[in-house]
Amino acid sequence: MNIQVVKDYYGQTLKTSADLKTEACCTPDAMPAYVKKLLSNIHCEVLSKYYGCGLVTPLALEGARILDLGSGSGRDVYALAQMVGPKGEVVGVDMTPEQMAVARAHVAWHAKKFGFKKPNTRFLDGYIEKLGELDLKPGTFDIIVSNCVINLSTDKLAVLKSAHDLLKPGGEMYFSDVYCDRRLPDAVRQDPVLYGECLGGALYWNDFHSLAKQAGFADPRLVEDRPLGVTDEKLQAKLGQAQFFSATYRLFKLEALEPMCEDYGQAVVYKGTLAQAPDVFILDKHHAIETGRVFPVCGNTWHMLKGTRFARHFDFIGDFSKHYGIFAGCGTNIPYDVGGKAPMVSGINAAAPVTAAKISGGCC
Repeated sequence: MNIQVVKDYYGQTLKTSADLKTEACCTPDAMPAYVKKLLSNIHCEVLSKYYGCGLVTPLALEGARILDLGSGSGRDVYALAQMVGPKGEVVGVDMTPEQMAVARAHVAWHAKKFGFKKPNTRFLDGYIEKLGELDLKPGTFDIIVSNCVINLSTDKLAVLKSAHDLLKPGGEMYFSDVYCDRRLPDAVRQDPVLYGECLGGALYWNDFHSLAKQAGFADPRLVEDRPLGVTDEKLQAKLGQAQFFSATYRLFKLEALEPMCEDYGQAVVYKGTLAQAPDVFILDKHHAIETGRVFPVCGNTWHMLKGTRFARHFDFIGDFSKHYGIFAGCGTNIPYDVGGKAPMVSGINAAAPVTAAKISGGCC
């Protein structure tokens, strides 16, 4: 797929989010109250040009330096700018001139709206596959986000590798995107409308996991997912039986992560100190950690909390002095019922489908 086709689709074909033909680039109405408040402070023109597929507002962002890949009109940049505060910074990168013009036009407006003495946002023209060509120093970002954009990339591995390089040790890539329950045929992948609607470039779940690990993110964690509907009958006919999902993943830059979830007899206790999550901290789809409760974790989950910005919000029990084998309940980060079929998982009876019981434990 020619990248110019994507630029034209988002810069010229689409005028507002109402022009979209599928649900892939639409955020569900249900969202936390604090996110609604953030969005209420964003300029109406920025909101009208937004084409994302999820919410990329992870917690514990005060003072953080964030990079938004494919920032478009700047909606997520301006939402995150409020969360990082005046001491933080949010940098947006996008290749579409029309979108960037909207984002840049309202930099000063948002700084004033947020009550900041100077803007804490900036926007760079560029391609997310070529981040190395931009004025971005490796190892300087706490968090990298992206919202329904990586599926549009023609070199997804390059995007993930560059993101890994730009993150600080213990940093996180937190992003929403579109995935498919199978590998798509060339006719679908080369269709300009399907590609522009975030479907033609959607990765098969297992292929995404392989690419993430090649890029250095050893243990991808699924935070949430939902099925996507295709409202245009002509587009649906081209897709056949392929099913699509909008999903949010988090990838941590941690050298200590192991290929599987191992049991060292460890546990964590969430202190309830994050203002947006006083009762429960959601690490991923299989880790809802209630405040004050001793929560057994595998070694990888321990590192994701102990070696990152979340450490001060937890108490930690145990160490790595004794190994007890595979962590009980360790399963998969691919949704259990993708397309009505249980997924296959290597390392856990790979010859048989995973059952609900196998993924109900505390681990991934």
